Amino acid sequence: QVQLVESGGGSVQAGGSLRLSCATSGLTGNADNIAWFRQVPGKEREGVAAIWTGPGSFPVYADSVKGRFTISQNDAKNMAFLQMNSLSPEDTAMYYCAAAGFLTVRRRLQRGSYPYWGQGTQVTVSS
Repeated sequence: QVQLVESGGGSVQAGGSLRLSCATSGLTGNADNIAWFRQVPGKEREGVAAIWTGPGSFPVYADSVKGRFTISQNDAKNMAFLQMNSLSPEDTAMYYCAAAGFLTVRRRLQRGSYPYWGQGTQVTVSS
């Protein structure tokens, strides 16, 4: 049974940083995609970043976060992280961790590609 548990959300002022964590269990550890999505009320859930747990990692990012956010994982491949720097109020959202098996590049930030989801952690950025 796949389980994903997010932590690390909170409130921060614009320009600040937060690090989100996603604890995973039940995955293979070497052939999965782990991604972060975010959603604000009334809007579609948006893919933010994804990482491959196999060799090479091959991280991908949404244009809106490139250069500010970094996705990573631990050596045991059972934790994924999202380091968020230079946060702005536009980054305010509920952030979700998601997992899937092999995905083509085009699908790695698409919500419909991911069958497994965490409960989310709230990030609030004030101006």
